[in-house]
Amino acid sequence: MAYYTGTIQAVPTANRQAFVDHAAAAWPLFHAHGATRMIETWGTDVPHGTVTDFYRAVEATGDESVVFSWIEWPDRATADAAWPAIDADPAMKALPPMPFDGSRMIFGGFAPVLERGSHSGAPHYQGFLLAVPEGKKSAYVDMAEWGWSIFKPHGALGVVEAWGEDVPHGKRTDFYRAIRAEEGEVPVFSWIAWPDRATCLAAGAAMEAEMSEAEMPEMPFDGMRMMWGGFEPVFDSGA
Repeated sequence: MAYYTGTIQAVPTANRQAFVDHAAAAWPLFHAHGATRMIETWGTDVPHGTVTDFYRAVEATGDESVVFSWIEWPDRATADAAWPAIDADPAMKALPPMPFDGSRMIFGGFAPVLERGSHSGAPHYQGFLLAVPEGKKSAYVDMAEWGWSIFKPHGALGVVEAWGEDVPHGKRTDFYRAIRAEEGEVPVFSWIAWPDRATCLAAGAAMEAEMSEAEMPEMPFDGMRMMWGGFEPVFDSGA
């Protein structure tokens, strides 16, 4: 089963091309240690939330943009073995300096609990981050399956819902702080692939109108702490 390293970081907007160049330079190193794909997406439609949002998650300043990214591995064992090997690889030291503040980047390892459609290689993505009680994992998967049945007819290409399995606590920022996780809650990192931003926006408006009169299933998590945004790919190793 595939496994994902999910990351969110704040990058100075002026450093966009430097960030893309850094990703392109880093990919051969990750690939050499077993990674199968790396996708970096740049925030283009990221709202400020009332309780949580992507900006607060990484302490982004007004001149920074949010980047939502993932590395795909064939399985967790490959990912776990890769990180210490990458740190020890001389090629790591040859990489150019990161064009962003790495101390505010949040990251973790996630196992997919739902994968549907063509979820990689899209021109537009919606990224999500939320906290789900550990005991409600099955209920969340059922809800995600229902959600896909709604998104797909409105043009969504694919979806991944990934459950946190190896998510560290950070000194300054981390996934738990970002979603204000409570005891027994697990970070969920997910995305929906779309053919373009216009289709995504039109789908959102249509689904909002449809659901205003429909009976909604009970959400097995606190929706007030969920964050989301629209992102466009700036680097895709599989492109």
